[in-house]
Parts: sequence; C-alpha cells; structure tokens
Amino acid sequence: MSRVAVVVCALIAGAFLHPDGSRATSDAGAPASSRSCGPAPSIGALTRLGLVGRKLQKLMPIRILAIGSSSTQGIGASSARHTYPARLEAGLRTRWPQDPLSVVNAGIGGETVAATVDRLERQLATQRFDLVIWQLGTNDAISGDDPEAFRSLVLRGVTAAHAAGVDLVMLDPQYFPGIRDLERYERFVAIIKAIGDDQHVPVFRRYAMMKRWSAQGEADLLAALAADHFHMNDKGYACLAEALTNEIGRMAEPSTFASEASAAVSASQ
Repeated sequence: MSRVAVVVCALIAGAFLHPDGSRATSDAGAPASSRSCGPAPSIGALTRLGLVGRKLQKLMPIRILAIGSSSTQGIGASSARHTYPARLEAGLRTRWPQDPLSVVNAGIGGETVAATVDRLERQLATQRFDLVIWQLGTNDAISGDDPEAFRSLVLRGVTAAHAAGVDLVMLDPQYFPGIRDLERYERFVAIIKAIGDDQHVPVFRRYAMMKRWSAQGEADLLAALAADHFHMNDKGYACLAEALTNEIGRMAEPSTFASEASAAVSASQ
C-alpha cells in the first residue's frame, strides 16, 4: 500500500449542481434527513460538452472514462454497483435511453495526481473516449505535495485531454471532518478551480457541495460518509452521481444548453 493510501486510511475522517427535477434519479441515496440531495447552484460559466452533444444527437455510442483515486474506485461503497461511476452510468442511461452508453471506472485508491496523469495519458493514447471525468486533488493536499508542482501536473492532464479531442470535467476534492490544515487543503481546491476557469474546463465543486452538507448539520454530512469519516458511502456516491448526471445533461443536450445560455445572456444585460 502506498504512503498516501496509509495516510488516507488512518484519517478519522465538483460546485454544486442545479438538479433538474424532471430528470432527477431517485433520492434514496441522499445524505440529508429529508432524503434529498438539496438544491445547488450550477457549475458556473457555461461550457458545452461538444463531443458528447454531437454523439447524443446522432444516437451514437458514448464512452466515458472516470479516472482518479479512491473516490472513483469507490472505497466506502458497499459494492461496485454503488460507486459513483456505476451510479452515473445508470443515471445517464435513464436520461438518454436511446444512446448506448458506458462508464469505465479507472480509479485507484491512494493515487496522487502524478500517477493519475501518467495513466490518463496512456488511456487517451490507447483507447477512445468521449468524456473524461477526472477526480483529483485530495491525496495531494493531505500528503504534503507541492502546490505548484500539482498545478503543473493538472495542466499537463488538461493538455492531454484537449489534444485527444475529448470532453473533460474535473471533480475536485471532498470535504471531510478531519481536514488538518484547512487553508492548505483549500489552496488545492482553488488551484483546480483556477485551471478550470483558465482552460475552459468545467469543474464539479464536490468540496463546496459537501461543505454545505456540513453547514446544514453534522448529521447530514456524516450520513454521506463511510465509517472512516473520509470516503463517501452509498448515499454520498448516489448524490454525487445524481448531480453529475444532471450537470452532464445540462452541458451536453443542445436544447438545455441553448436555453441556459440564452438566460445567462439576458441576465447580464
């Protein structure tokens, strides 16, 4: 087991998304006592998932790569079908029943960005995907890695995705009760957001979503976490997948994207 994995296991312990009620999946996995994932603001600046959108219009197969560390692998879930990639695949198949769709889970627990970006480059060089969801930052923040080296590696991964012509969404770190150096941890969250803004890559703000759960009441957050109070459990992964399903749909479906873009322009006038 890597040093990072040992650190993670020893701990006691996105951006929100705006769910579309008419498209939402079951809220049986929600953390709140109301069994709802709760309302959440959108990812921010509208970014079109062009490749996924084109394939969606043509009813062509859509292949998604979910890559990252333990949150992608699904540590804390009761089974493989309760991981977020599995729940995401189920949600998107419900939303787009006419399109053959698959989500490949390439999560390896304990990885930092240096290892993941190497794997990402190899995956993109040898296989064809339409969308990459890259979960990153948690292990780098808690293991003492250099923030500027982290920034460079993230940019390298973004460059690889752009060169491969795939759509990309970054998924930022989780919030959890045992964060030892909050200022440092949030620096890594901010780096991911800044790169997303600069490179026009949507960032799913999982950190903000889970921090909101904590602000609503400790019970709401703990209900979404596994026994280690660090990884998500079935309920947390279900909410993550539900929100990702809605956000991917928002950015990929031409009618939804055009409607929201028009509303954004009107609001700015």
